[in-house]
Amino acid sequence: MRAMLRWWLVIPVVLTLGACSGRGVPERPNIVFIMADDLGYGHLGAYGQTRIRTPHLDRMATEGVRFSDFYAGSTVCAPSRSVLMTGRHTGHTSVRGNTGGIPLRSEDVTVAEVLRDAGYVTGIFGKWGLGDSGTTGVPREQGFDEFFGYLHQVHAHFYYTPFLWANGQREALPGNAEDGRGTYSHDVITDRALDFVRRHAEEPFFLYLAYTVPHTELLVPDDAMAEYADVFPEPAPYPGDGHYAAQERPRTAFAAMVTRMDRDVGRLLAVLAELGLDEKTIVFFTSDNGGQRGWGADLAFFEGNGPLRGSKMQLYEGGIRVPLIVRWPGVVEGGRTSDHVWAFWDVLPTLAELAGGSVPDSIDGRSMLPAIVGEDVVGLPAPQHEMLYWEYGNVRGQAPIRQAARWGRWKAIRSDLEAPLELYDLSVDIGETGDVAASHPDVVDRMRVYLDTARIPTREYPPAVSSYTYVGQERPGW
Repeated sequence: MRAMLRWWLVIPVVLTLGACSGRGVPERPNIVFIMADDLGYGHLGAYGQTRIRTPHLDRMATEGVRFSDFYAGSTVCAPSRSVLMTGRHTGHTSVRGNTGGIPLRSEDVTVAEVLRDAGYVTGIFGKWGLGDSGTTGVPREQGFDEFFGYLHQVHAHFYYTPFLWANGQREALPGNAEDGRGTYSHDVITDRALDFVRRHAEEPFFLYLAYTVPHTELLVPDDAMAEYADVFPEPAPYPGDGHYAAQERPRTAFAAMVTRMDRDVGRLLAVLAELGLDEKTIVFFTSDNGGQRGWGADLAFFEGNGPLRGSKMQLYEGGIRVPLIVRWPGVVEGGRTSDHVWAFWDVLPTLAELAGGSVPDSIDGRSMLPAIVGEDVVGLPAPQHEMLYWEYGNVRGQAPIRQAARWGRWKAIRSDLEAPLELYDLSVDIGETGDVAASHPDVVDRMRVYLDTARIPTREYPPAVSSYTYVGQERPGW
C-alpha cells in the first residue's frame, strides 16, 4: 500500500466487522460493484420507471435494500469515478474534471489496492477513465489484477470501437474495423466479467463492472431494438453530430440499452447462483451520475431523473442523486428501503470493512455497513455525515467552479466560488423548486463557511484561471 495508514483507522474497521460477523454478517464476501453510465434516478422500475423494462434490477431491489438518498461522487464521469476509487470527495480527490489527461497519482490509494492487500483478486471490466496508457493512472497501477475495457472516457463513447484494452494491450473487436458494427462492446465486457467470476469462484474476488450503458451514443444490436419495436412514438431521429452516431429511433434505442444491461445483470446473478456463490457475494448496483439530456437521450420522455431537478453536468439533485441497490441473500433483508444519506466516498471504507482491509489516511468516507445490513444486525448505528460536498469545474479554472453541499435537510448550491448561495429544504422540496436562502440566513452562513473550506486547490484545479498545461492536454488519450 502506497500511502501512510493511520493505525487508529485500521483497527476499527477490523473490530467492527468482527463484532457483527457473529450476528449474521459473514467475513470476506465476494464483492461485485456494478455501475451504469448516465443512468438517472428514475430510469429503473424500482425507482418508479414505467416505460423501460428492468425486471432483474427490480428483483435485486425486492431481494435486497434500495437507497433513496444515495449520491454519486460528481455530476460527470471521471471525477465521480475518482471519488469512488479514492474515498475522497471532489474537493480532495485527484481527478475533478472530465477533460482527460489527468490520471490518478502513484500515491493515491484506491479501493482496489485496499482489497488486493486484503487478499482479494481484483478485476475491472468496462470504463475506467482515470488514466491513459503509459500513465500512473492505469488500472494495473491502481490495484487491479485484471482489466478489460476502455481507458479514456471519450473512447468509451463508442460501442462499436475497433479495439478495447486488455490490461496493457489493445485487443481488436471482430468486425468493427472501418466503421463496421460486428461486435457490441457491452456484450464482450459482460462476457469477460462472467469469465472472471467463474475463474475466481474459489477465492475472494472484487469485480468492478463499470458499464458504459446507457451513455450516448445510442446504439444497440437489432435484437435489443426489436424488444421495443413500435412501442414509443419517435418525434424525430437524432441526426448525429460528427461525434455521436445518428439514430433513427432514439427513444427505442435508449430503452433497449437499459433493458440489455438489465438482462446482463440477470446473467451475472444467475452465474453466482450456479456457482453456489449467492450467499457469499454482496452485489451493488448504481450509476456514476444523473441522467443526461441531449444527444438523442430523451430524459423528459422517460422521466429519467424522477422528481429531481436538473441532470448530468449540474449539481442539482438530478445530477448527483442516483439509484443504489444492494443484494446479499441471507444477510441483507429483502424489500427494504433506506433513506440513509451517503455517497461514493463512503464505498471504499465500506468495502474495506467487508474485506477486513486497511483504510487509507485522509479519506472523507465512512463505512456504511450498518445502513446496508441493518443497525440491528450490526449492533451499531450507521454513521451520519454532518455535510456532503461536491464541486464541478473544468481543468485549469477554465470554467467557474460550481459547488454544492447537503447538511441534513438542507441543500446549498452556488454557481461559482463567489456567487450567492441558493438554499433548498429537501425534506419538503425534493425537486429544488423554491430557493429559501432569504428565509434562513443562519443556515446560509453555516453552509457558506463549509463551502469556503471544503476544497483544497491544486495546480490542475485552482480557484481561478491558470496557465498550467498538463501532460496529454493536446491529445485524445486513447
